[in-house]
This record gives sequence, C-alpha cells and structure tokens, in this order.
Amino acid sequence: MGDSEILRQLRLDCAIHLGVLSNVANSMIAQMEDGLTVNGRGEIKMLLSYVNTLPTGQENGLFYSLDLGGTNFRVLRVRLNGGRAFSIEKISQGQIPEDRKTGTKEELFSFMASGLSRFLTEEGPEIPRETHREIGFTFSFPVNQTSINVGTLIEWTKGFNIPAAIGQDVVACLNEALTGANLNMCSVTALVNDTVGTLAGARYKNDDVKVAVILGTGTNACYIERTDRIPKMIVQGDIQDPLPEYTIINTEWGAFSDLRVLPVTIFDNELDAESTDSGRQRFMKMISGKYLGIIVSKILLKMAASERLFGQGYTAPEGTEDINNMHSDNPALLGTVQSILHEKLNVGEISLEVRRTVVTVIDTIVERAARLAGAGIVVILQKMGINGETKETTVVAVDGSLYEHYEQYRFHLKEVVTQLIGTNVVIERFPDASGVGAALLAHYH
Repeated sequence: MGDSEILRQLRLDCAIHLGVLSNVANSMIAQMEDGLTVNGRGEIKMLLSYVNTLPTGQENGLFYSLDLGGTNFRVLRVRLNGGRAFSIEKISQGQIPEDRKTGTKEELFSFMASGLSRFLTEEGPEIPRETHREIGFTFSFPVNQTSINVGTLIEWTKGFNIPAAIGQDVVACLNEALTGANLNMCSVTALVNDTVGTLAGARYKNDDVKVAVILGTGTNACYIERTDRIPKMIVQGDIQDPLPEYTIINTEWGAFSDLRVLPVTIFDNELDAESTDSGRQRFMKMISGKYLGIIVSKILLKMAASERLFGQGYTAPEGTEDINNMHSDNPALLGTVQSILHEKLNVGEISLEVRRTVVTVIDTIVERAARLAGAGIVVILQKMGINGETKETTVVAVDGSLYEHYEQYRFHLKEVVTQLIGTNVVIERFPDASGVGAALLAHYH
C-alpha cells in the first residue's frame, strides 16, 4: 500500500507529547479555578453537589437508586451491611430507547417511573409494594443544584435533546412521573451525578478514594474539595450555619473545548459539526465511548476514498465495540480485523499490511483519548495538592463501559498518570459504584 499521507498527518495531529499535556493541563486548571468563583464563565462548570458527608463504611439499611446514564437506565436495591460491606440484592437494566432521548420530558421521566414500577412488582410479597422507599437518583447530565434533592438541568449531552427539560428541576419532573404511576410510596431524597455516586460508593469500600471518573458513553469527573477553596460556596454560605469542611465538586469536564490546546483533527471537527451540540463538549467527544468509533470510521472512510484502502464499496464501522475487538486482535495475523471488515462491511480479502494500517488508526485515536483522560485526572490531583512527592496512596475510582471493556484504553490512561504523577496514585475500577453511592446518599438525606 505504501505510506499513507492521511495516516502520517493523523499521527502528527494526535501526538500527545509532554508539551501538549502541559498546555491542556494549564488551560483546564485555569477553567476549573474560574468555575469555582461566584461568576465563573468557563466551560468547566465545577458544580456544587451538596454532598458534604462522605460514607464511613459503617452505614446499614435497605435503599434504592435509579440511574439514568447515556445508554442505559438501571434500578437497584442495595443493602448496606456496615463493615464496608454491601450487596446489590436486585438490579434491573435496560437500554434507553432513542425516541425517549429526543422526545418530551414527560415521556423520558414516565419511562423511568414505569421501570421502577415493574421493579417493585417483581420484588414480590417479601417487600410489600406500599412500603416506603428512599431513593437516590443518579442523573448523568449537568444540573445546577441548590440542595441535595433539587437541581435544574443546564444542558443535555451524550446525544440527548429534549429542550423543554432544560431549566427544569429534574427531581420535580421525576416525582411528577412517580405520582402519575401511583408510586407515592417512593421519595427521591438525593440527586447525584454519576461521578458523585461513584465516589460515594467507592468511598464506602476504601477511604483512600478522593476522585471519581466515568469513562463510558460519556465522561465526567468529580473530587473532594475543601470548602475554603470554593469562593462561590463561601458567598452562598450562611454565617449562622457554618460551612462543612469539604464537599464533592462535579467538574463536568467533558465541556472543556479549548481548541487552542486540544489536539483536534479535521475528523473531530467533522464529527462536532454533525452533532446535536456542535461547538460544545469537545473534550467528551475526544475521549468517551460514544464517539471513538465514529472518529475511526471517518478516518477509514477518508482513506478508502482517497487512498483506496479497501478498494470498492465500503462503509466504515462506527461502534466502539468493533474497534476494541480489532484493536485487541492477535498482531501476527489480525484475523479478527479481516473477519469484522468482511462480515459487517463486505470487504474482501485484504493484506496484512492493510489490516495493520486499520489497527494503527485505531491505536492512534484510542491512545490520544486515554492520554487526554489521564491528563485530566492528573490536573484534578494536582489541584488537590497531590503530586509526585505525595507519600500517601490516593485512589481514583473509575467506572464506565469504555474503561471496563477496553484494555488498551486502560493501559494508556494508567501509563500517562504514572508518567506525570508517580506510582502512589492507584486507578481502580469500582463496578456499579454509582448506583450504590446514590443509595448511600439517600440514606444520609
């Protein structure tokens, strides 16, 4: 095939050397500091969570959580046993229909209420339906919270687009739907972002957890911040009601879109132009699972059209699952690459060299994504005063389908964190922590 000019330029544009990381970090931390001020105008909102009490690991009781993510909706029943032990006694998960993501707010919240109603029906006589239930609501979209159970939607992300819900209190919307479904025995006592839920759930297991990151369909991060470092919280505080020592800040880092420092390509710009939130959420569109397959698809289509990579008649894959399977193929043969391209795209036999080119494209985009995510984690740690000189172990709790299933992504992310901040930072996956954390926070409130 010979050298590909498109691939050469791609690797140049996507190179994440220390200079790029430094520029990204400087811009991110400036925006984070701005986001904590009273009139912050930066893209990174640094939202107050109103979670001012962290789990001790000794909590106990039976609690419920609803979890609305970018792809799935889940209902969980969680039993906290104390002694840092818990069990998920029952879980129901289903994909969110596409028409609910772009329909009316009533349709979306009624969908959730119906899911909870079915869940309670399936519980059977051991827990009577009329039993009062305290519920934590995990909502994976930016909200402006004014208390632990009041929050108005700022904007949709991850492909959702329901304009009428923007500016509305999502807890009130859910309660209205619960009433409509005759679920008055259920009360939403805590509204939490999925990252905040993950931090709380992971903290129940391990006191060293100080940061939580979601890397799935979308992405976000939160961390524990001292309240004396949050100007907007100091101003909002009541002198007669002293501020807590710390709180959890929901960064909403996916909104970071400083094109002066982000290593964007023409393919990123094309993806952004076609999205429902064009011009926003550029960091999310470079590092999260919803978009990686689309970016790779656009690159391969360009190479097929301009450099005849596959010959005639080709449509590129768009799923991150496909690129993960091709990326993890046996490098000696790359038979999975051939199989996927043939079975899904009707591409004929291609040479090992072409298969290697496909894998190189994937690796370039995935490495860029993971290193940017790792750099974001390091920015948060450094803002907390954690650096290479810190002796204590710090655990970063991570969850999300992309991080769970994509080994190369995990490798590149951990590599850059170790390079930049040392080995005393542990990146650890905590599956289902967001749902457990929401249940925990329902316990507190």
